[in-house]
Amino acid sequence: MSAQNVVYLDNNATTRVAPEVLSAMLPFFSERYGNPSSMHSFGGGVGREMREARESLAGLLGCGADEIIFTSCGTESDNTAIRSALTAQPEKRHIVTTRVEHPAVLSLCKFLERSQGYRVTYLGVDAQGRLDMQELTDSLTDDTAIISVMWANNETGVLFPVPEIATLAKSRGVMMHTDAVQAVGKVPINLGELDVDMLSLSGHKLHAPKGVGALFVRRKLPYRPYLIGGHQEHGKRAGTENTTGIIALGAAAKAAKAHLPAENTVVRALRDRLENALLAAVPDSRLNGHATERLPNTSNISFKYIEGEAILLLLDQLGIAASSGSACTSGSLEPSHVLRAMGVPFTFAHGSIRFSLSRYTTDADVDYVVKNVPGIIETLRTISPYKQGLADPLDPKKRECGS
Repeated sequence: MSAQNVVYLDNNATTRVAPEVLSAMLPFFSERYGNPSSMHSFGGGVGREMREARESLAGLLGCGADEIIFTSCGTESDNTAIRSALTAQPEKRHIVTTRVEHPAVLSLCKFLERSQGYRVTYLGVDAQGRLDMQELTDSLTDDTAIISVMWANNETGVLFPVPEIATLAKSRGVMMHTDAVQAVGKVPINLGELDVDMLSLSGHKLHAPKGVGALFVRRKLPYRPYLIGGHQEHGKRAGTENTTGIIALGAAAKAAKAHLPAENTVVRALRDRLENALLAAVPDSRLNGHATERLPNTSNISFKYIEGEAILLLLDQLGIAASSGSACTSGSLEPSHVLRAMGVPFTFAHGSIRFSLSRYTTDADVDYVVKNVPGIIETLRTISPYKQGLADPLDPKKRECGS
């Protein structure tokens, strides 16, 4: 199916490259191919463009251009931030994070815990996906090296109190990192007014191409590079720069700053109309996540008694792209770790769908989804073994893929 025929509501997975971003990057694939580290003017011109991109990104984040390190993706930025904090403080062996982080953080923390002996506290969330600040406060010790908490959850869109967490971390002398991959470009961020030490982002979540990201590192913070080699990024990240991606990220940051008011008005209104219509039209459906403390573009809805994968399959046949909150692994169908941490009942979590909008989402897109989803749910429920009482979703022996 061609892209022009798709109603694309999976923008938390990736976004289309904005036309102005594509125009900005194309010359660096062809006639502007110089290496920015070269002494000659042909490469130096590319270096000037990179500096402008760095300044544009700093403008979106409210920080200094010298506090930006370009990376390959959000995962590299997350890994770099956490490993840097640990390497810079070898005497500290405790990490605090949450149970609902992206695997870029969770998998690293589990690896450090398992193979290198670090102690990790995984903070829980309530039924609406919110953190308990008292639990976070109580978890901190003199041995805590870093708090790593996402700004916004990728599945539910729930926003965490990052400013409050950063203030707490500073008061206790603990480094604070936030994975803001989903938040940048969707909610206002001004690092000049916050105590956040490090922040990760990814270009392809804000209409830049895949393969470029960035890490904010506060000036004078003890920092240890993850990639060792050349002098690139002022010695903070070795390797010849992805100049094309960096130029694109700068253009995307400039566009995101201009479109930020519309994210919180136009996009939010479309999202609200979509979820309100679906919740009203489909019995036994529920919203996962806090009603208001949430990204303006994200709606995670569960439909009781059916599988998210089956919903996605039928949506795809109609040209609707969304994503499921569950994944089929190791021969059993389990809800996402995020929904499990929230305590969403299995019969609901099993059938969760995430709709994530962007500035390119239209009223017609929302109308099309609202028109078709209720019928899909009704069709699937007529053949659902859970709905008919033929299977116990709480029995692990019966939770097989395709059941």
